[in-house]
Formats: sequence, structure tokens, C-alpha cells
Amino acid sequence: MKTTTSKEKVLKNIRNALINKSMSSYSVNDSETPIYNYSEEPLDIAFVQQFTNIGGKFVYCEDISDFALQFKELLKKNTNWVNIFCLDDNIREIFRKSNIPFSDEESDFMATNVGVTTCEFLIARLGSVMVSSKLDSGRRLIVFPDVHIVVAYSSQIVPDIKNALSGIKEKYGKYIPSTISMITGPSRTADIEKTLVLGAHGPKEIYVFLIDDSEY
Repeated sequence: MKTTTSKEKVLKNIRNALINKSMSSYSVNDSETPIYNYSEEPLDIAFVQQFTNIGGKFVYCEDISDFALQFKELLKKNTNWVNIFCLDDNIREIFRKSNIPFSDEESDFMATNVGVTTCEFLIARLGSVMVSSKLDSGRRLIVFPDVHIVVAYSSQIVPDIKNALSGIKEKYGKYIPSTISMITGPSRTADIEKTLVLGAHGPKEIYVFLIDDSEY
């Protein structure tokens, strides 16, 4: 008597399934309805809650002048922030007018411990920051320094990833950035003896300075 192995049973079931294909009970695939229910909170509040829950540090700024003021206050509290690097034209202009020390020289990059960049979008549901290779900061400045400071505007907050990707497509058209990344809190890993280590593959701290441009 021939014995049927478990493998043969599995293969038989697969063959039967392929022969007797069942028709889907759904005539139309719905790709528009959100998978998750959106929070009833305003987008900025929802982002802050998620961002701080995953270890991010948030600073609200009423306008550009307030951003410069708050940045200076943070510098006073963090005396070890001595090598600030920034490549974004708008932020550099603010720093120059406000006498905030920074460098944009390639020769100073390796000594950098604070990187200041912009972003593409802030994703409220995840508390994540979306960046791309098309930003002035490029790819290095978001991963190399111990501290990453993101300067963003309230108009850049979107509900979810889908909205952010739609915004990228609208902004760049057919010239989509070669790299689109999401930063979700400080860099961390628990691969080494199950011990949480911050800054293993990137910045130990991440700040978001959110400038309110809702009235502009």
C-alpha cells in the first residue's frame, strides 16, 4: 500500500486550488479607503503626539523670528553643540541674520555633531519625517551627526504616507528623487544582546522645529 507523504498532500492541495480557482466576492478592489482611522485631533497635534512618543523632541515656533530665538535658547542649553552644519539656503540665511554659528564648508563636515536640514513632509499618523535626496542637505547630513535638527512648516504636515507620496509626485513630477526615506525617531537597535542602543546607525537625537505658516 502506497503511503502519502505530507509533501504530496500539500502539493495535491495546491494543484486542486489552481484547478478550481474561486471567484473573488469583491468585484472592485478598493484602494482609496484608508486602512486606519484618522485621529480627530488637528494634524499638528497628532504629529507631535506620535513624534514625541517615539523619542523625538519638538519645538513649536510662531514664525521665523521665533525659530531663530528658540534655536539660540537651545544652543545655550546644549553647550556641546559646537559644530553645526547646514546646507539649506533659507536656513543659512536665517542663521546669518541671527548670528547663529554654523558651517557649510566640506572641510568641516567630518567634525559635525549637529546637522540642520529641511524635510519633504511630516507624517501625522506615524510621527515620521519624510526626506529625499533632492533636498539641499543630500543624504549624508540626516545620518552622520549625533543630532539631527529638522526645520519644517505646518503646511508640510500630511495625514499619512499616501498623502506624502502624492505630494512628492506633485512637487517633482517625472523627476522623482532617487531616494525617499522616512525617519521615525532617533536611530536605535536592540540587536546586541537585546539591549536598546540609541544612535547605532544614525543620530541619537532628532528635533523638529515646526514653524507656523498657517497665516501666510
